[in-house]
Amino acid sequence: MSPSKIETVSLVNKTQELSNKTVVFEFESTLLRSTSLFSYFMLVAFEAGGLLRSLILFLSYPLVWLLGEEQHGLKIMVFLCLFGIRKDTFRIGSAVLPKFFLEDVGWEGFEAVMRCERKVALSKLPRVMVEGFLKDYLGVESVLARDIKSFKGYFLGLFEETKEKNTCLYEAKQDNENMIRITGSHIGYIDRELFPEFKKVCLILSSQERRNWHVLPKERYPKPLIFHDGRLAFKPTAASALAFFMWLPFGLFLSIFRFTFGIALPFNVSAPILAFSGTRTTLSRPNNNPLSLVDEENQKGVLYVCNHRTLLDPLYIAYVLDKPLSAVTYSLSRFNELVAPIRTIRLTRDRERDRETMDKLLSLGNLVVCPEGTTCREPYLLRFSPLFAELTDDIVPVAVDVKVTMFYGTTASGHKCLDPFFHFLNPNPTYFVKILDRLPRSQTCREGGKSRIEVANSVQREIGNALGFECTSLTRKDKYMILAGNEGVNGGPCNNCK
Repeated sequence: MSPSKIETVSLVNKTQELSNKTVVFEFESTLLRSTSLFSYFMLVAFEAGGLLRSLILFLSYPLVWLLGEEQHGLKIMVFLCLFGIRKDTFRIGSAVLPKFFLEDVGWEGFEAVMRCERKVALSKLPRVMVEGFLKDYLGVESVLARDIKSFKGYFLGLFEETKEKNTCLYEAKQDNENMIRITGSHIGYIDRELFPEFKKVCLILSSQERRNWHVLPKERYPKPLIFHDGRLAFKPTAASALAFFMWLPFGLFLSIFRFTFGIALPFNVSAPILAFSGTRTTLSRPNNNPLSLVDEENQKGVLYVCNHRTLLDPLYIAYVLDKPLSAVTYSLSRFNELVAPIRTIRLTRDRERDRETMDKLLSLGNLVVCPEGTTCREPYLLRFSPLFAELTDDIVPVAVDVKVTMFYGTTASGHKCLDPFFHFLNPNPTYFVKILDRLPRSQTCREGGKSRIEVANSVQREIGNALGFECTSLTRKDKYMILAGNEGVNGGPCNNCK
């Protein structure tokens, strides 16, 4: 078998040739615009190992840079990130990294790979970091990457040395006339072991081409990115990681300061203090006060129905309305329940009992519920559960959004009691609260004759239109199955999701 003919070409000019081919491509050099893998290991170190592990990795970066990320530097990062991490609970590769991979994908490389009929991916990263993304989002049939050694259920941080027999790759090599190999500007360990010779041409990407790639637009994602986990909201490159560790001491003090003043003082007193510290709250009201249309003969309070962005949603709604509210939740940490400045009531997941509880709270005053049942970070709304529609006809939709730059104030697998602290740990956390018009009586269950599902869908659409979010039929169970591998029964800052 003669050696392959190798040419350096532009993928943009070759996309038509790739149709109906089997492509064997190197993930990092074919799809990612960045040339360094350090940020992805920083994400793993922080999300799986915590602050201390990420600090150790950051301090080792000069050594990694000197040794190079291809061989010895890569092994150092793998060891520091994965040594001692439990194997059965490691979900960073499927729950955290896909967001950052997608944001780093180059449009040109993506278009070329997706034109091919069959795809086999090679990667320098450990299998546990890339396989979930490549198969779920790119439809890759097989991933050739090294596994990590483990002992008694814990990663040892060392690469396995055993070679893998890959059926898809073997079948592709039998049909060399329809196989295309895409690699970077150098030949790595995978190339030397698996591809000593070729019959078919290899496309080698030039470094100049990758620098000029465009960011893959979100509307071109192979499937929508709706759920992702992890605390970090930014990609921790070496420079941004330095800024992160410099900010952290002051940020911790600022977070405690904001949290303490936010719950200890009335909103009209704490709002200027919080604004001076960098927090932002934007309020939008309808031209007509929705409360002016509430039936004065109705002895019940107003039911505020909002989408769910963080644990602080009901608190901000109470603040901007400047009136007492109660909130219902399924699960809330004991600490957050004790310090909450508004009344919070636990639900039981028993439909009739929860309905009685919420009905009683409405008879005592105003109530806020989040019928999505769990938080969603991206511009999507989960299915609105319809229990709230049966309680009253005085329904006021509330649209809520949050903007952060450093930390997410939500988690599916972490410590939920820390959600408010992480939110306030951002330099300038911003909350948008938009009070919408009260739901017309003709669109309610009792006076309008609508079904509870119709009412729930109507409220979901109103909030979605106000925020520019897309409505979905996904549920809390879908989110936790994707991010945590369970149904989320025993955790999560959620409200009415019956």
